[in-house]
Amino acid sequence: MSFPEQHIFNENPITNLKSLKANAYPGRGLIIGRSPNGQSLIQIYWIGGRSVNSQNRVFYQDEQNFVRTKAFDESKLTDPSLIIYFPIKHLQDWHIISNGDQTETIYEALQNGKSFEDALNMRKYEPDPPNFTPRISGIGYSSSKHVGYTLSILKSFQNNPEYALRHYYNYEKSIPGLGHAITTYKSNGNPLPSFYGEPFVVEIFDDITQNIDTFWNALNPETRVALLVKMVDLSTKNITIEIKNKN
Repeated sequence: MSFPEQHIFNENPITNLKSLKANAYPGRGLIIGRSPNGQSLIQIYWIGGRSVNSQNRVFYQDEQNFVRTKAFDESKLTDPSLIIYFPIKHLQDWHIISNGDQTETIYEALQNGKSFEDALNMRKYEPDPPNFTPRISGIGYSSSKHVGYTLSILKSFQNNPEYALRHYYNYEKSIPGLGHAITTYKSNGNPLPSFYGEPFVVEIFDDITQNIDTFWNALNPETRVALLVKMVDLSTKNITIEIKNKN
């Protein structure tokens, strides 16, 4: 049995950022954490792409402070099914982040009094053989008394669609200045190897532009497509979003 090339992630956020930079193709990724000053819940999400269809995307923020993907050039859009979705939504104090249309599944579940886990237990990896790209998701709660979050990955076992794996990682108390990150792929390859292991720790910052610059510069320039940072003020509940699109 062969395993894909490993990139070493551990509890050292500086080392982990270097490992992310060394990853030729992490695919899509998300981070949830708390600002160093303790005042904000932070969510970071990026998309990457190797194909023309995947590269042809931008992030767009609407009037509800939701974010969706859309085609940069509509004439080049070939298959919208897995690339057009809302990566960011919120419902009251719940803040959802994901790499696909499971955002809607989570949002609807919360509206009906169900949980994040209830929603994702109805879903599995993306139907894109031979990669069977993992669905990565997260949810954070923006209360000044309790700032915790949960990350999830739904994936196949070694690109075998017969076996669906669902992993949940609960961080009941956020750590100021740190976030937990998860990506769709562990490295480049054909087929692409799914992320494995626990979410890794990264350093995050009070300044939204510093967060944008840090993680944009950590991604491969040839495959990075768009990145967003969302900050939720825990006292006022105000939401600030900054977007960086390649196109």
